[in-house]
Amino acid sequence: MSAVEVVFERRGAGAPLVLLHGIGHHWAAWSPVLDRLAEAHDVIAVDLPGFGRSPVPAAGLPADMPGLVAAVVKLFAALGLDRPHVAGNSLGGAIALELAAAGAVSSATALSPAGFCTPRELRWALTVLTLHRNAARLPEPVLRSLFGNPALRTLALGMILARPNRMALTEALADARALREARAFRAVARAGRGYAFAGAPTVPVTVAWGTRDRILPYRQAALARTRLPEARHLDLTGCGHVPMHDDPELVASVILDTTRARAV
Repeated sequence: MSAVEVVFERRGAGAPLVLLHGIGHHWAAWSPVLDRLAEAHDVIAVDLPGFGRSPVPAAGLPADMPGLVAAVVKLFAALGLDRPHVAGNSLGGAIALELAAAGAVSSATALSPAGFCTPRELRWALTVLTLHRNAARLPEPVLRSLFGNPALRTLALGMILARPNRMALTEALADARALREARAFRAVARAGRGYAFAGAPTVPVTVAWGTRDRILPYRQAALARTRLPEARHLDLTGCGHVPMHDDPELVASVILDTTRARAV
């Protein structure tokens, strides 16, 4: 726990790399790639304010994207980090891009980032995630039985993951618990309804999109290419919205290639 009341997992040594999860998720979303990234970096995977085990700040939750970005910059200062590398997924991807545009990081990798969808597409994404959050309120024994059956796990998680059966039962249960208990979910969803990325980063940036993303569909990658013409754009073939579970080696390689670009 840092001075700014954010819970995080820290592993490895080297240039710092901060990992930011999506709405309703937690730092453990990065578990499949943590050890690989820690071979090259001092990796800090955080629970954003009001998510995972991080409390809601005493002053309240940030009201908009600039507030979220400011909270992460404050975390950097508390941890003694000077322009770390950053990677994020979904909401975390949008924050990563905003940090890059603000010059607060050395590089940014954004996996299926928010900020490139139409209002209708955003409503779809939030509706699907809200339905998943409601389902996560089922009793734990029911969830354990559901996730323990490969066919039912695919049905339950197929909107988020392209390969749900690669996720361990314990991980599925932990994700459901994090989504159910995400105290900031409604406030962040409400604050993000009008958000669209419009920055111009000057550091190495990679935007990578799962070709089987069903939350923020792959077609949004085309708009990202238009708005970020100087970035590296990659397809995560066969991956869904949370690609760290679908193809950990691919995701780790994409992030490491981005951080190495800064070192060249």
